[in-house]
Amino acid sequence: MRPFKEIKANYYFTKEDEARLSELKPLMEKRAEKVVGALYQWIIQTDSAKRIFKNESLIKHVMRLVRTWFISLFSGRYDNYFYDTLIRIGQKHEKVGVDPHFMTRAINIIRNACVDILCEEMEHNREKYLISINKILDINLDIITSAYLEEEIKGYSPAYRIKIQLVRYGEIFSQVVSLVLIVGLSIITVAVTYLCGKDIYEILSGKLEQTIVTALGSVLILWVMLELLNTEITHLKGGKFKISVFVGVALVTVIRETMIATLKHETIEFITSLIAAILIMGIVYWLVKKTEEDRR
Repeated sequence: MRPFKEIKANYYFTKEDEARLSELKPLMEKRAEKVVGALYQWIIQTDSAKRIFKNESLIKHVMRLVRTWFISLFSGRYDNYFYDTLIRIGQKHEKVGVDPHFMTRAINIIRNACVDILCEEMEHNREKYLISINKILDINLDIITSAYLEEEIKGYSPAYRIKIQLVRYGEIFSQVVSLVLIVGLSIITVAVTYLCGKDIYEILSGKLEQTIVTALGSVLILWVMLELLNTEITHLKGGKFKISVFVGVALVTVIRETMIATLKHETIEFITSLIAAILIMGIVYWLVKKTEEDRR
């Protein structure tokens, strides 16, 4: 399976699309029965579909699941949990023998129902909302179908099954390490907060000249720790990994060291070397940051 970030990028699924879909949530929740009803009518009128959904109670159970899935399309949250849910849908379809054709046809019915809803409810600017709906439906179909085919291949290839298990264990290990890293960063952030508070207390106690520089350095380190923590949390949710944050850590550390060296009256050569390091790291930080922004 391709990473979710790559799939969204290939469909040009942007933050604007997420916001538009989120705006539609109240409307689609209100009109969800129309969508589910359209799919229900197709199932009961199609012989090949009726052979899979053998009784009315099963059809109603599936329709409840479809309703929940449909509303989730407009949740505004398209993270790893959303991605994993779609993978499980594809895997379940393969296990119960639902042909990918039926999923493709179901998406087509749901797409048409959404078009009808927007035409009935919106007079202006409906085109951009339709584009966002088409994107999320295509992404769903892509992931569910890919998961279905991957699950099917596993049944024929023992080597492929081993490969998938290794990848899955690797992903689990990566998630655990990320969680440990977040806990570690949280502990360090608390410690830096304590040091910062201690420096501020000494300033208020009258030791202004001795501690104001170290207090400012502690504040800079605290700011960087919060950035690191937020970056790791975002990455854990499926967001982009920002190298610029780590360059920023090095830059702030050297800045703090320069401030302390100035206070301690270190040699001019040592202070000059720190300033040169700041200049180089500043250029590197700007180049990395610019590259990250260009890739958005």
